[in-house]
Amino acid sequence: MLGRAAGAVLVGVQARLVDVEVHLGGGLPNISAVGLAHSSVREGIDRIRAALAQSGFKLPQRRVTVNLAPADVRKEGAALDLPIASAILAADGRLGSSPPRDIVLAGELALDGAVRPVRGVLAIALAARSAGRTGLVVPSANVAEARLVGGLCIWEAAHLADAVALLRNPKLVPEAMPPARTVETDDAAPAEDLADVRGQATARRALEVAAAGGHHILFSGPPGAGKTMLARRLAGIMPPLTHEEALEVTQIWSAAGMATGLLRRRPFRAPHHGVSLAGLTGGGISLRPGEIALAHGGVLYLDELSEFRRDALESLRQPLESGDVAVVRVHARAVFPARFLLAASMNPCPCGWHDDPRGRCRCTPNEVRRYASKLSGPLMDRIDLTVQVPAVDPADLTSSSIGESSEAVRHRVVVARERQIARFAGSGALTNARMTRADLEQHARLDEPARRLLILACKRLAVTARGFDRIRRTSRTIADLDASETIRERHVAEAVQYRPMPELHDR
Repeated sequence: MLGRAAGAVLVGVQARLVDVEVHLGGGLPNISAVGLAHSSVREGIDRIRAALAQSGFKLPQRRVTVNLAPADVRKEGAALDLPIASAILAADGRLGSSPPRDIVLAGELALDGAVRPVRGVLAIALAARSAGRTGLVVPSANVAEARLVGGLCIWEAAHLADAVALLRNPKLVPEAMPPARTVETDDAAPAEDLADVRGQATARRALEVAAAGGHHILFSGPPGAGKTMLARRLAGIMPPLTHEEALEVTQIWSAAGMATGLLRRRPFRAPHHGVSLAGLTGGGISLRPGEIALAHGGVLYLDELSEFRRDALESLRQPLESGDVAVVRVHARAVFPARFLLAASMNPCPCGWHDDPRGRCRCTPNEVRRYASKLSGPLMDRIDLTVQVPAVDPADLTSSSIGESSEAVRHRVVVARERQIARFAGSGALTNARMTRADLEQHARLDEPARRLLILACKRLAVTARGFDRIRRTSRTIADLDASETIRERHVAEAVQYRPMPELHDR
């Protein structure tokens, strides 16, 4: 006898539908799984056996062969527990004569038959809709996430018995209709306000430019100058996520097992400098998204940039340019979206007090050069804004005046972003930072004084061709904040002052 059910597995942040076929044959009672099943799927056989017994179903005393198709896709994870159990029951005639085949099931089974939540339900729902399936059965904890995808009937299964009742007659089981919940964690929604920052007018301005145009930014200064404080307020002045962006970000967080509903605020990720290459870019046995993918649509903050591993830092070069990262393993390949805004901070020397007027630095010139050389020229060339953050004047700390709030700055940023949305309508660029060469020629034209200043500055600062284009993009953003269609000399002058010093480019 043959039974079928539909399930799904994750490959990166995307889901692939899996046809589960079960054959009951002669021979000694046994269960085997074929079709490139990972050990996590084979281990699920023992869970399924216990769940069936605890749910009042006897396991067929026959040779049970479970086939997972397509056979060339690696199957791993516990989400196939529920469809495998359902296919076994279908083969044994427990689901009626013709159980529905256009309903996708996903869920991990506990030994008592309870259905536990799984990661990647949003991606599974999208894959089911794309394949023309009509319904999806998910654990109770994943219902809100599944409901984010329209065009599907979503059913809740708290127990294996619930799934069996549904598959016997879907018309008798009502859909689950809870309101979508918002994911609001500390990582996803920094609560700090820019008004808390005292002094640092130049750094605050650079932060606004970075948020307005999507430009990567690096703060350099002594300990206690407020570099981290500034960076943690960057996400708060960026425009809110659109619905499409929110779905894309939530899909990534869901694949990492970190979402239960729609993520509405821009992510803020701040990995420790000891993070591994796989932890940053993604990967591992199950090809999970890393920190740069989790920061998609938001901010990736790297504190103490020069202390990160060299291979981890160099891995940022591709996503900083392309907006995604490809992770290739022997058994699979995944492409993770990674359009994040990089914010980083570092000390100017090993002790942190280089150029301090009180003479506290004891580092030799060679030590300072070696410290700076930890950051390669190609990486530095991809950072649009490099800002020196000096120590805060005690007079600013004791002043009763309060700086602009994040809300006020965000208003200007939103206006500048709206100008870019109108400008790039129908184009691949989303922000000024991602303008192509054709976009630059069309939208970033300089008047004659601005052109002469840019050429002179690039010669004196030994700016590369990539750096030349990045100055033009930054100038375009500054002009947008100034509500100017033309890039003028003052806009270029401000953009040039944010470029790193020539000695860093030479590393």
